[in-house]
Amino acid sequence: MKLRSDLVLRTIGSDHLIVDPSQEMVDLSTVYTLNSTAAWLWEQLKEKEFDTATIVKLLCENYEVEEEQAQSDAKVLLGDFEKQGLLEK
Repeated sequence: MKLRSDLVLRTIGSDHLIVDPSQEMVDLSTVYTLNSTAAWLWEQLKEKEFDTATIVKLLCENYEVEEEQAQSDAKVLLGDFEKQGLLEK
């Protein structure tokens, strides 16, 4: 799977937002907020093919987290990305 290539991560202060830069006016109903870990993952994954195992590996290598917890977190993150339409079809 891949992240949608038409979306851009913007950081404003401590807020991380996914926006569609093709919009003439920002429609706040289509802006998605990410926490700092999800924003970091977005940057690591953009323009790449990935799966749950890729996310688990990134989390375990860069954060002090057990593989079981990383597995659970990766599933939640991917579920949210899919639900919000942030993945390419």
